[in-house]
Amino acid sequence: MSKQFDVVVIGGGPGGYIAAIRAAQLGFNVACIDEWKNDKGGPAPGGTCTNVGCIPSKALLQSSEHYEHAAHHFGDHGITLNDLKMDVSKMVGRKNSVVKQNNDGILYLLKKNKVSFFHGRGSFAKAVEGGYEINVAGAASEVLTAKHVIVATGSNARALPGAAFDEEKILSNDGALRIGAVPARLGVIGSGVIGLEMGSVWRRLGAEVTILEAMPGFLTAADEGVAKEALKAFTKQGLKFEFGVKISKVDAEGEGVVVSYANAKGEEVTLAVDKLIVSIGRVANTIGLNPEAVGLQLDERGLIVVDAECKTNLPGVWAVGDVVRGPMLAHKAEEEGVAVAERIAGQHGHVNFATIPWVIYTSPEIAWVGRTEQQLKADGVAYKSGQFPFLANGRARALGDTTGFVKFLADATTDEILGVHIVGPMASELISEAVVAMEFKASAEDIARICHAHPSLSEATKEAALAVDKRTLNF
Repeated sequence: MSKQFDVVVIGGGPGGYIAAIRAAQLGFNVACIDEWKNDKGGPAPGGTCTNVGCIPSKALLQSSEHYEHAAHHFGDHGITLNDLKMDVSKMVGRKNSVVKQNNDGILYLLKKNKVSFFHGRGSFAKAVEGGYEINVAGAASEVLTAKHVIVATGSNARALPGAAFDEEKILSNDGALRIGAVPARLGVIGSGVIGLEMGSVWRRLGAEVTILEAMPGFLTAADEGVAKEALKAFTKQGLKFEFGVKISKVDAEGEGVVVSYANAKGEEVTLAVDKLIVSIGRVANTIGLNPEAVGLQLDERGLIVVDAECKTNLPGVWAVGDVVRGPMLAHKAEEEGVAVAERIAGQHGHVNFATIPWVIYTSPEIAWVGRTEQQLKADGVAYKSGQFPFLANGRARALGDTTGFVKFLADATTDEILGVHIVGPMASELISEAVVAMEFKASAEDIARICHAHPSLSEATKEAALAVDKRTLNF
């Protein structure tokens, strides 16, 4: 006997649980299926983001940054420490506690909003009159029926061909978050978000970190000026980079891992490390979803095919987040989840891809929204730019962190903000003002005319906007 719902959401990550909650708020009878387990076998909703992504990585970054400050910067403040030590097991334990708090918080929110939660793997069984039958394979098998199904099954780490993840020596983001002791030598393949953040964690704690990148340049998706400033800072900190490499072999048979590759000059080189993190992108997760049972269409990359409103080729079936086109970002998944729930209710949910912010939580942090300078040049858009360094910001000086700058790009004729790029302290928080401004099609002059608190890092945003008109006040 199946259980009847208006909406069934498959996946309890940022896209899934948010879609379920919003649908419930709109008056639907909603079920959410998620298979993540904690170390005791209990439910652990929140998907990759909460369990092995955004949340645990930020916990480790925070711990390692505290250690870095204590080891290298407290003396500047007159604070002296003797016999400084890092207890890695306690650091990892704190990270696990933070994850559990988030898991429990999501379960509470689902219950509060009267969403029925099912712990197990959801899969399509068949189309039935007025909807779809969904199987739940878990400790207790269930059959659910719903008129609308929202697929939010997320993504998995992409493995390097010939180097499968064992999560002991060859690590995905999952294994990288569970390293039990500081490795003497850590290799990272891929200089994207995961590679930079995890490389930063273990470099701060004493590892010798080498990052290998196939692309000829650094952070090619970011603004070139930001990428150049960030690379200079990371290199000064001790991260080692090689660009334009071609991996030929990864050998993990000995005590550690040996990576064989051709460098940018075409020379054959080997790198011996104790642990190797592979962060070369992610692939859509449709494992066990059984899309063929209902004829759900996937593309050549394994993504579920959707239109601009996240509708699939099947009536009443929607998909959001990493399993569909667009950036694989938790906040993008959340916005799509809300929009789909509202569309099911006959409303006009909306997601503006042009104002989705990007953040890398290294030190310095990197954040941007909108188009980069190189994109504007390639598109032939006439623009003007303004930049302001944190070196000239009073709050940054007081913090002792003056690396980086804020950069504005605005239309040469209308002054509408086309992009904002930040490298420096708390960039992840500062970028929100730019997102709001761009969503309301503000001009650089609008930001330049708004009063910002003094002393604050946000004054660098105001000054960068002033710089578009070549009238900075503090630089």
